[in-house]
Amino acid sequence: MLAVIVPVYNEAAGIGPTLDALEAQTDADFDVYFVDNNSTDASVAIISARNNPRWHIIRESLKGTGAAADTGMRAAIAAGATLLARTDADCLPRADWTASIRRSLGDDGLGLVGGELVPRHDEGLSLGKRVLLRAAVELAEAFGRIRPGNRSPEYRGPYMMAAGCNVGIRADLYVEAGGFPRTAIEDLHEDRALVNAVRRLTGNYARRRDVVVYGSSRRVTAWGLKNTLLWYKDHQYRPEHVDIR
Repeated sequence: MLAVIVPVYNEAAGIGPTLDALEAQTDADFDVYFVDNNSTDASVAIISARNNPRWHIIRESLKGTGAAADTGMRAAIAAGATLLARTDADCLPRADWTASIRRSLGDDGLGLVGGELVPRHDEGLSLGKRVLLRAAVELAEAFGRIRPGNRSPEYRGPYMMAAGCNVGIRADLYVEAGGFPRTAIEDLHEDRALVNAVRRLTGNYARRRDVVVYGSSRRVTAWGLKNTLLWYKDHQYRPEHVDIR
């Protein structure tokens, strides 16, 4: 049983395309757990209006994508999910995303999969900037492999980038690894923490180029590429407003 978890915070203005992308999946045999993280807009009403019987809305009052994602993951596991995937409310999973997640974690037997993150084409970012952004992501992953904090004899495999908006994991491994830290995004990058927790347990994980999500570039638009990269590099850039809407 596959479940998709989507943290949500004040996404009413832009969540429609994400809902469309989830409804358009070629493999439709999955449940979705939307975790409302104290939204003050119409996010919940917009999701509810779709009247999808396999979409569930739960709430997490503790601020943070880590806390919200963990609440959703554990709710899905309690309901019987054995395969878990996460994306974000400003992202567009490609039509074969759930099929690729199921293949990676099921047929191919991986415990954890980190997918390909591609800039969205519908946010006004030029082709040149999208290419530059993808190159920056590749560079950031390469840096992650040599970063001292990601290198230790305790790890059973090399560092892998698994962005929180495009990650899949087996439910049993999620529980064994301790899940996403229940933290605010300002305090810790919960996706990196989960990857490193998994690496202490197993080397059975991989980056998969066929698991594709189109991610929002709104942080890059608001902060610029340099500051965005510094934000993801241990919060070396700390803006006044983190929740860009």
